[in-house]
Amino acid sequence: MTADLAIWLSTPHTAMIEIARDLGFRRVVLDIEHGVFDLERLDRLVPFARALGMEVHAKILGPEAIPIQQALDLGCDSVIIPHIEGLDHASRTCAAAKYPPLGTRSFAGGRTVAYDAPTDGWFEAENRRQLCFPMIESAAALADIDAILALDTVDGVFVGPSDLALSCGRDRYRFSAEDRRDLEAIAGAAVVAGKPWIMPGWSAEERILARKLGTAWMVVADETGSIYSGLAAALEAIAAEIGENGQ
Repeated sequence: MTADLAIWLSTPHTAMIEIARDLGFRRVVLDIEHGVFDLERLDRLVPFARALGMEVHAKILGPEAIPIQQALDLGCDSVIIPHIEGLDHASRTCAAAKYPPLGTRSFAGGRTVAYDAPTDGWFEAENRRQLCFPMIESAAALADIDAILALDTVDGVFVGPSDLALSCGRDRYRFSAEDRRDLEAIAGAAVVAGKPWIMPGWSAEERILARKLGTAWMVVADETGSIYSGLAAALEAIAAEIGENGQ
């Protein structure tokens, strides 16, 4: 049931990773862009999660070569690249996620090569193994979705519904008809390209539509939301107990 689901972390919360793994989750997204990660913490957290059998996907600081390379050098299974603005920007940015001749990524050695020298075919294999997911969260990226998905340096796309709605002139993301139309356009383009698309599915309605449209996997829980709902459930249970007992 959890094979196509992921959790979302904004802090280096090792306990949540362990709990999620024990419940059957096998993917974690690290929100480095909006979270409170530093390189030293990431250097410990990424191999920790992967040693538990989790895939680690890094939503990096921004669409630049250094944060892309750092996340991949630390051993992340993919980079999720925010703030992509159209085809030209995607082409330049995503090149940093792939080694030459496919892209422009610099070789650092270390963890990804098991602290040894690369063998024949290693660079090509790594280009296939470590994935690049530009985010579709702007009107410009949505307009160029077919061309972005056609790039050899792009392995799929990750949808940012809230920023996409704002960029398209809506006051906020409401899962409205317009929002659903954009999701359907992205999903359709991914099917044609033969590449995966991924989205956060915080509500049942979003998850139902995402599955219908063939999403590869979804993010369905985040640490702050999980803590909030857990505390709220505890308070509701206590309130019910007091009501039943009259004290």
